Amino acid sequence: MTYKSIKGTKDLLPSESWKWQWVEGKIRDVMLVFNFREIRTPVFEETPLFSRSIGELTDIVSKEMYSFQDRSGDSLSLRPEMTASVVRAYIQHSLGEQFPLVKVYYIGPMFRQERPQAGRLRQFHQFGAEAIGAQNPTLDVEMIALAIAVYEALGLKKTALRINSVGCENCRPAYKELLKQSLWKVRDELSLDSQRRLESNPLRVLDSKAEEDQRAIVGIPLLRDHLCADCLAHINGVIDGLKDLGISYEEDGRLVRGLDYYTKTAFEIISKDLGAQDALTGGGRYDLLTEELGGKRTPGIGFAAGMERLMTVLEKQKLIPDGDKRITLFIAALGREAQRWAMKQALELRRRGLSVELDFLDRSLKSQMREADRLQARYVMIVGENEMMNRTVTVKTMETGEQKSVAFADVTSFVDTSGND
Repeated sequence: MTYKSIKGTKDLLPSESWKWQWVEGKIRDVMLVFNFREIRTPVFEETPLFSRSIGELTDIVSKEMYSFQDRSGDSLSLRPEMTASVVRAYIQHSLGEQFPLVKVYYIGPMFRQERPQAGRLRQFHQFGAEAIGAQNPTLDVEMIALAIAVYEALGLKKTALRINSVGCENCRPAYKELLKQSLWKVRDELSLDSQRRLESNPLRVLDSKAEEDQRAIVGIPLLRDHLCADCLAHINGVIDGLKDLGISYEEDGRLVRGLDYYTKTAFEIISKDLGAQDALTGGGRYDLLTEELGGKRTPGIGFAAGMERLMTVLEKQKLIPDGDKRITLFIAALGREAQRWAMKQALELRRRGLSVELDFLDRSLKSQMREADRLQARYVMIVGENEMMNRTVTVKTMETGEQKSVAFADVTSFVDTSGND
């Protein structure tokens, strides 16, 4: 019997993993200059953490979570997103008592059992950031600027920012009733999914990508026109901040986030290279979530971005560098005594930070030279019976073909100097 990876999951092979490492390095660099520190939480949590924060009626909780009972009978779920886990950690470890404003970021796998498609897997990866402790609209601007800065660091082009306000517990309930009444009038024109959501979560109908829904909701009242004074002042503060920084944006009155915990600001950064599913980043404010999960009422805002989608866009725009996959030195050793010397010498050079490879397959010199060429080694050090007798090695520069004889005693300094040119 042969085994394959589970449907909707993907192996990240060595030929691809270096690209991810390069992108992750850029993300970490930007997070650091914005003074965000990394947080790592378990990949599974108690199921109620997600159902309570995300919402029982959302597709994520009702259809997509990987949930199971452990041997104690407790219901656990693989994390479908990170905000709930970050807020849980914030409460559990009393981070708010240690820092007035907690700024963290993450990079890691998430899990949703949905239909696999381009850029959307059952085990997928996200990077994101959360800032908990302030309700000032300038923090919203900071989070948007942070996400944009990541994409700028990667050289990404053709992105656009969409923003909206989804209101708060004061103004949203009345709007939802108004929206529901308006949608009932066009119910038969809506998709089946939107008809199902109409009663339980009518806001989700607004951001449906189905063509029939887009046609049906033309002229539907928008929340922007029904915000309370506090929410209106907040979104205007965000817009003023974006203008101050010269960040282009589009107000999209139909933009809502798919998770119940969002309040006030909601935003997306999209890429025209992704087709219909064009969102690279989604985020917003969640001022009620900490209290909902058992902590003190504490405002927060965050965003999450799909790594697979990001990699797709970077590949399309040819922004990932070729990568320096070359090793510094390949030691071609012939004979047991030479192999023992090569092993010792390789370890010494590796301790100095040089990348060194050896032959472990007892191949001929010709085959070892082919392997060194395949690995794009800068130098090949040849050591055999004669070299062991003379206490010298032959060092070949692969790019020029030039060869030098180097004494055993001088090998380390010669390669150390050459390898760091």
